[in-house]
Amino acid sequence: MISMPFLMDSGGSCEVYPAPFAVFLNADDQTYVEPDISVICDKNRLTDKGCNGAPDFIIEIVSPGSRRMDYSTKNALYSDAGVREYWIVDPEKERTTIYRYEEDAAPVIIPFDQAACVKIYENLEILISSFV
Repeated sequence: MISMPFLMDSGGSCEVYPAPFAVFLNADDQTYVEPDISVICDKNRLTDKGCNGAPDFIIEIVSPGSRRMDYSTKNALYSDAGVREYWIVDPEKERTTIYRYEEDAAPVIIPFDQAACVKIYENLEILISSFV
C-alpha cells in the first residue's frame, strides 16, 4: 500500500510495519494491538517488542471476524491513544473509512475506485482498487 520507495523519496523518517507487529498503546507494556499496517514516524517509539505509543497512521483490513473490533473498539482505542490517521479498508463494502483525528471526529468514506489522500504526507494518494 505505502511503498518504501515513496517513504524514502519523501525524505521523512516514517517507516511501514506490517502485521504481525505489536503496538503498545498504553504504558502498561502488557496490552497491545496488532494493526494490519502501522506507519511510525518517531523512531523513539520503537523497541525490540514493537511500538510504544501511537503510530502516526494505521490501516486495518476488515474481515468478517474483525468488523466490530475494527469499526468500534479499535477506532476508540486509536483515537484516545493519539493516532493521527486511521483507515478501515472494507473489502465486503468496497470502501475505506478514514478517520483523521487531528481534523475531525467524523469519518470520510471513500469508495475503492476513488483515490484517497494520506494526510500525514503531502503528495500521497492511494487507490485501493489497484490492490484488490
